[in-house]
Amino acid sequence: MERARHILKTIFGYSEFRYNQAAAIAALLKGQDVLTLMPTGGGKSLCYQIPALIRDGAGIVVSPLIALMQDQVDALNQLGIKAAFLNSTLDHRGRREIEQALLEGALELLYIAPERLLTERMLTLLDRSDIALFAIDEAHCVSQWGHDFRKEYQQLSVLHERYPRVPRVALTATADQRTRAEIVDQLQLQQAAVFINSFDRPNIHYTIHEGQQPREQLWRFIQRQHPEDAGIVYCLSRKKVDSLAEWLKTKGREALPYHAGLSDQVRRRHQERFLREDGLIIVATIAFGMGIDKPDVRFVAHLNLPKSIEAYYQETGRAGRDGAPANAWMAYGLQDIITLRQMVQGTDAEERFKRIAHHKLEAMLGLCDLTTCRRQTLLAYFGESGAEPCGNCDNCNSPPRTWDGTQTAQKAISCVYRTGQRFGVNYVIDVLTGKDDERVRRNGHDRLSTYGIGDELTGVEWRSVFRQLIALGYLNVDVEGHGSLRLNEKCRTLLRGEFALQLRRQRKLEKPTPQKTRDEPVALGPFDESLFDALRARRLELSGEQGVPPYVIFHDSTLREMARVRPEHLRQMHRITGVGEHKLALYGETFLEVIRAHPPPALLDRELTEIVNPEPY
Repeated sequence: MERARHILKTIFGYSEFRYNQAAAIAALLKGQDVLTLMPTGGGKSLCYQIPALIRDGAGIVVSPLIALMQDQVDALNQLGIKAAFLNSTLDHRGRREIEQALLEGALELLYIAPERLLTERMLTLLDRSDIALFAIDEAHCVSQWGHDFRKEYQQLSVLHERYPRVPRVALTATADQRTRAEIVDQLQLQQAAVFINSFDRPNIHYTIHEGQQPREQLWRFIQRQHPEDAGIVYCLSRKKVDSLAEWLKTKGREALPYHAGLSDQVRRRHQERFLREDGLIIVATIAFGMGIDKPDVRFVAHLNLPKSIEAYYQETGRAGRDGAPANAWMAYGLQDIITLRQMVQGTDAEERFKRIAHHKLEAMLGLCDLTTCRRQTLLAYFGESGAEPCGNCDNCNSPPRTWDGTQTAQKAISCVYRTGQRFGVNYVIDVLTGKDDERVRRNGHDRLSTYGIGDELTGVEWRSVFRQLIALGYLNVDVEGHGSLRLNEKCRTLLRGEFALQLRRQRKLEKPTPQKTRDEPVALGPFDESLFDALRARRLELSGEQGVPPYVIFHDSTLREMARVRPEHLRQMHRITGVGEHKLALYGETFLEVIRAHPPPALLDRELTEIVNPEPY
């Protein structure tokens, strides 16, 4: 472990381990298998990278996304680590060179997709190689109940059977108790050391709105909170992705679509631009994001309801990897609930799968309709209890109001019953509000006792009521695709008035007010900000010259510390967090030149001298 700490400082530029990194590394160095769950941005990769540098042989990293291997390898090469990848983007000669380097012991880390790893040719190559460890990244992909399921992951138990003496580490940022158990079972990790860190991401502010004019809500949020920041917007359909990206462009923001309907070349180009450029917005389906290392994504927005809390946590976790304040914003509506319920019930999957998918959707709906701290419920879902209200979510900052909706709900359910349980939400609302409509008259529903009994609420307010009744399970939705509302057993007690039903009032559209967290960077003064901008400009030049994302050279947090501390020579520069020996040799002098070209004013210089060398009392 002494050598591990030396590598942490000299190569990676960090002074101490975080979370359970040290414990996971110690177990791997002893040759023990490990399962570690660590929040996004918590430094999971160090758990296998450092042991791979210490143990004999190469660390083999199973990575699910070919598109991201290049950036991961580029980042390691910047640190002076001998890393490579094997995937279909290489030609025959390139593959042979890397295979030969592995056989000769010239590699420290090799990234491989699970599909390639499982081929007999690759396994035979590994048989002839010296292997330090196997790292199975994004291990939640093993779960058939999860949102990122990859069937090849379930075959990775071959590593334990074929290489029983090589330690394995499975890593993920997202796994509830069911998924954890499946990872252990499928990968044969029953004897592994398990390290579960807090799932809390205190720098992320959570906001969930009802979906009234969701596109306009999104634009107000982006304009007020992130007018120049990079972000990701998730939508459920490809069509919605394309139209929203175009709409954001008309508003003056550079936005790119990303979904499975685009060619590999277009997806790769859009992803590369997002990783390398500042202030870009990606509008995507869930096909985008797993393994994204971009640290300065300042917001993740959802314009549709995710299928589960795991999906929501995984996707929102791509914001604020650098620890600076970030936003997770969502607007969802009644149609989202109906669509997802239909998708669950209408699938041909076995009943066990339907029950689990239904349970996950109900948990997600519960998070949306909370009146208490969202973070507490989010953490409780992953098995963490005892957390205090966070003070950094919409419910904590602006507690929602509730009202006694018992009688209103009874009217709604009665109207569904009296119209024959054959119609969708909009039609039932027309009857409740007494709308003069030809279709209502033709069906004779203008003569029902429920016609017009709900005119005290607007159509928008009634949609909120129906959304909550469906989310709370008092009404079902037809699975045949027509979306008609149906009664169920649960609604009987409500109709009989056996309890009072508290419904949530619609929230006014207000600007989120994220609170300062322990991870928020120290604010820079105006002269330091000017230097910070100059350091970023130099970094951008270097990244363009080398064809790598700017953050691969230095994170913003490292440049901020440079701007604040203003090191005068390489020895001081080496003390900056994130500046290891290899990067110091590569970039130390060029960034020192920028710092020297932006001296502080004389007064500030004198104040700094007095702080460093205070006069005696």
